[in-house]
Amino acid sequence: MILFIRFLLLAWCLLTTVSSAYANQQEELENLRKRIGEMQREMDRTSESKSEVADALRESEREISNSNRQLAELSAQQRAAEQKLRELQSQQQNLSSSMAGQQTLLGKLLYQQYLGGKQEYFKLILNNQDPNQVARDLQYYQYIARNRASWLNTLRNDLSALNVVSLATRDQLAELAQLRDQQAAQKKLLEKGKRDRLQMLSKISLQLRTQRREINRLQRNENRLAELVEKLTKLLAQPKSKSLFRNENLPDNRFDGSPFDRLKGKLSLPVRGEITNRFNTPRPDSTVLWKGLFVRTSSGQEVKAVAAGQVVFADWLRGFGNLLIVDHGKGYMSLYGNNETLYKQVGDVLRGGDTIAAVGNSGGNEDFGLYFELRHESKPLDPMKWLALKQH
Repeated sequence: MILFIRFLLLAWCLLTTVSSAYANQQEELENLRKRIGEMQREMDRTSESKSEVADALRESEREISNSNRQLAELSAQQRAAEQKLRELQSQQQNLSSSMAGQQTLLGKLLYQQYLGGKQEYFKLILNNQDPNQVARDLQYYQYIARNRASWLNTLRNDLSALNVVSLATRDQLAELAQLRDQQAAQKKLLEKGKRDRLQMLSKISLQLRTQRREINRLQRNENRLAELVEKLTKLLAQPKSKSLFRNENLPDNRFDGSPFDRLKGKLSLPVRGEITNRFNTPRPDSTVLWKGLFVRTSSGQEVKAVAAGQVVFADWLRGFGNLLIVDHGKGYMSLYGNNETLYKQVGDVLRGGDTIAAVGNSGGNEDFGLYFELRHESKPLDPMKWLALKQH
């Protein structure tokens, strides 16, 4: 009765601890979810800021493109104006040269006419010059004399027009140069705005990446915590009133020399721990029945032989891990499975209470503990019926 009360107290303490841990984990999980929500809202705001900066950057780049196009158009206009000016200057030079020659001839004609009037024609003939040249000069003089007023008018108009075009071209070049300077200054401002926006965009992008990493970290934490809470929930949902026996006694050699069949009701389990199943009941999620007991206990705990005998098997076996079998005579055997370490080998003779193995979870078992069976002529026996203290 005292043992049963101790078991109930232990179970209550365990349940209280698990419930407290569950409450703390639930609170932490809720805090994590709130933090993730805040981070997501903050990231949304950052994304919106990034969109605004990206929009502004797009407008800046459009303005820069327009400015570059206008600068290119102005450059083309300036080159065309400069070419036109060069052509006009060439025409001006040619006209100036021609006008200089014509002015010289006109001066001579006027001078000769002033001195001798029409007698100059006879002097040219009688001057022993080349007759052909004299004829050309006379003809030219006659042409100039007849048209000098009209010619002078045309010459004066051409010169005036040339000056007007030259001045207009120079004014256009000056205006283009001023526009080009203004466009260049505007382009510098736009480029500076673009660099500033790129820096801001880079800063916001870095902030977004940092926030995404933080959210991913928080979500991983939430997943791990949610898994833990789920396990605790399942643990708390398990029936609280299982009729399990907790063993505190260990075997000794007091019954050495007695036939094994006389030890029924006198044995102790090989390890201290809690029995988590009953003989001949279904295993979890299976139709296979338990042929023995699983005593859940801490890893590394010593496993004792329940009675004197001889080791007939000590090796790894699928589903049972490191398994040791002891022959007690007259067809009786005890089996010890899922061990971490086997201390005895085949042929070793044992006394009751000898340490034969160390508890583990070999063989694929999730829990640490010992799987224990009793058999007679290969048929499994209910170990609970062979214990000195039994709880049903």
